[in-house]
Amino acid sequence: MDIRPNHTIYINNINDKVKKEELKRSLYALFSQFGQIIDIVAMKTMKARGQAFVVFKELAAATNALRQLQGFPFYNKPMRIQYAKTDSEVITKMKGVHGDKEKKKEKKKKLQEPAANLPKKTVPVPDNPPNYILFLSNLPEETNEMMLSMLFNQFPGFKEVRLVPGKHDIAFVEFESDTQAGVAKDALQGFRITATCAMKVTYAKK
Repeated sequence: MDIRPNHTIYINNINDKVKKEELKRSLYALFSQFGQIIDIVAMKTMKARGQAFVVFKELAAATNALRQLQGFPFYNKPMRIQYAKTDSEVITKMKGVHGDKEKKKEKKKKLQEPAANLPKKTVPVPDNPPNYILFLSNLPEETNEMMLSMLFNQFPGFKEVRLVPGKHDIAFVEFESDTQAGVAKDALQGFRITATCAMKVTYAKK
């Protein structure tokens, strides 16, 4: 029954009450910390309920995600993760016939990318004195408490996420100490929950 490592991981035992679009976004937020994701497939047919596939560009990313998130309480149900039995269509296309198209796309992307990466270093985020509470801004509209909890609870000392009613783009995250908050702040500074929104993380004002 041993399945060979694969770029695609198969997840089941997912809470099937979650809407498909929200599920995809949450999976993306949770898994993109391990590496670039090419595709996420989640279907709502009876046969495929509670299941999803996440396709990573790098094999190492798939392996790490599988190890780190095995049994992770996702929407209150432990995820079961294994490698998919066959290469996903996306990967097969990238390796095979459709390779040329993908390469052209990649080249285009590469030309555009450097510019996108520059601001992160040149524009320091103005900050307040260290605090055990972090202030998040520039969050995408679809951000929810679950997504942010999943991102931050991988850091020691995480206590809770607090969203601000009526304001989707800001939130607070509380840690046990300002040192622990600092570690999470540095690690997730500029993290993209969606392709267009790079999250800003600062210490909250005391």
